[in-house]
Amino acid sequence: MPNKEKVVDPGKGTLSFDNTEIAFRHSSNTDLKRAYWLFRMININFFVRIGPPITNFAMKIGLPIRGIIKATIFKHFCGGEAIAECDRTIYNLYEGKVGTILDYSVEGEEEDAIFDQTRDEIKLTIERAKGDNAIPITVFKPTGVIRFGLLEKLDANQPLTPAEETEWAHAQARVLAICTKAYESGVPVMIDAEETWIQDTIDQLALNMMRRFNKERAIVYNTYQLYRHDKLQSLKDDHAIAIKEGFTLGAKLVRGAYMEKERKRAVDMGYTCLIQPDKQSTDHDYDAAVAFCIEHIGTLALLAGTHNEKSCRSLADLLVSKKIAFDHPNVYFSQLLGMSDNLSFNLADAGYNVVKYVPYGPVKAVLPYLFRRAQENTAIAGQMSRELSLILKEIKRRKLL
Repeated sequence: MPNKEKVVDPGKGTLSFDNTEIAFRHSSNTDLKRAYWLFRMININFFVRIGPPITNFAMKIGLPIRGIIKATIFKHFCGGEAIAECDRTIYNLYEGKVGTILDYSVEGEEEDAIFDQTRDEIKLTIERAKGDNAIPITVFKPTGVIRFGLLEKLDANQPLTPAEETEWAHAQARVLAICTKAYESGVPVMIDAEETWIQDTIDQLALNMMRRFNKERAIVYNTYQLYRHDKLQSLKDDHAIAIKEGFTLGAKLVRGAYMEKERKRAVDMGYTCLIQPDKQSTDHDYDAAVAFCIEHIGTLALLAGTHNEKSCRSLADLLVSKKIAFDHPNVYFSQLLGMSDNLSFNLADAGYNVVKYVPYGPVKAVLPYLFRRAQENTAIAGQMSRELSLILKEIKRRKLL
């Protein structure tokens, strides 16, 4: 049962998302100034559009741009190139009561040998997290260990060749090895969501892992992208399965990451897009999904991945109204490293469980992740302006101008 003695009422002024002293307590003056200029550049849509091709071309022909990237955008949004390099970030966050999700952000590979290396690296993140309260949850991206084309074929219910059957068996074995390591280490692991045309196979794989490892507690989490109009129902259906079969459903809730790509593909291929018709519909389903999770918190573990202030406030208030402890092990807030620190650190300071995604990996390999972050967030109305205004407020508070 939740420990009701730890419930505090944020309505009495203990939770403010405008407190920049708390939000940026972990940031040095140099960090703040770098963040200010970085977000100013990201806020220029032209820069975000031309940045990826120019950067990729420069690295391809050997221009010395890697050091510039590592000292700027990489330093702000990533923990390092290897796990050990992330230690400073991990403990810097933890000093502010914020946990870390180590995220090996290499993607877009095709070879079995690289998939095996990625599996082993993810297992190392779990090993690193074992026994360390600063790293309460881990994560992996399915296409980091499974070929995209194979998942696409499975989702389309196309017959596999004998070689592909063997490949699929090996792919499932990689996922099993990761989840087994998580179970044996007592460290939860989240399975990230991907494009709609490979997601059904990932969903089934995630449910199978939960059936196996979530009997006592939530070890495996699946991700529900609520910008899809079918995912609120999917969450409810999966919870019904979990109740019937006797395991805890692990649910990471996000709005979504592939909207432009999804809509373009639907138009190009002439099918009905699964993306919500508008942002209001997405917001409605996201908050409804959060409420559903809280209603069933005894049989469902929630990680709310959101940079939306209203959604964070809504979840915080729900815990109060339901008299659920802020530090309930089945409730986490989550944001990305380098973004929405006003949410992460103020929530953590008020006693809520909060974690930050801390991506890491070789600079060149992590570039697709970095550019996607920039593109996604310039597409969110007001996101960059909000980041800039808060950073500027703290710079002025520190009298750095």
